[in-house]
Formats: sequence, structure tokens, C-alpha cells
Amino acid sequence: MSAIPTPAKPNASALALAREVIAIEAGAVAALADRIDGAFARAVELLLACDGRVVVTGIGKSGHIGRKLASTLASTGTPAMFVHAAEAAHGDLGMITREDVLLALSYSGEGDELLTIVPVAKREAPR
Repeated sequence: MSAIPTPAKPNASALALAREVIAIEAGAVAALADRIDGAFARAVELLLACDGRVVVTGIGKSGHIGRKLASTLASTGTPAMFVHAAEAAHGDLGMITREDVLLALSYSGEGDELLTIVPVAKREAPR
């Protein structure tokens, strides 16, 4: 039977750094409150009224985050799926229906793949 190892004593500088990181992140989250506006409210309304699925798309790091977001939405009861932005432009747009809401994630807002598929998805949207 092996003994449970005793945790090492935390390094004071590591604790200070951890506290500093948490304080910086908390400040960034608090600053988001001032950025919530009518566009945010409209996005929430669209998601709540969605009769289809929340289709999350992105590429690169935004794609990784989008895949996790779609998975979390699906596991909490919101029908959702992830469509990779580059794959969408090569045929996967057919998986998106008029009843779906497209949630496009992008760090810059200027990725070629997203700029290609968003207008197509908008044309398919109900009037």
C-alpha cells in the first residue's frame, strides 16, 4: 500500500502571481458589463426563439472554443452543433437550415472563411 504524498508547500511568488492573474481576469470580466447593449439583447432573443439548432462556427482558436461551446450547449439541453468554417465553405453549409441560428466566432472578425459563409447563411435566413 503506497502512502499519499504530502503536497509541497506553495511558493509565495507562485501564489502572488496566481492572485494577480485572477485579479486581472476579474477586472476584464467586470469591464464586459459596460459593453452589454441592444446587440447582446437581440442575440439572446434570437437564441431563445431558435426553433432549430444553434450552429456554432469558427476557425483556429475560435473554432476550438466554438466546438466546446456547441458541446456545452448540447449537453445542457440546447440543440447545437459545430460546423468548421473552412468545411462549411466546401459543402457543410447544407447542414444549416432556415430554423437554425448561426453563432460565428472570430478573434478579428476578418477571417476569410467566416466572411465567405456568413453572407450565404444570411441569404438562407427566413425573412
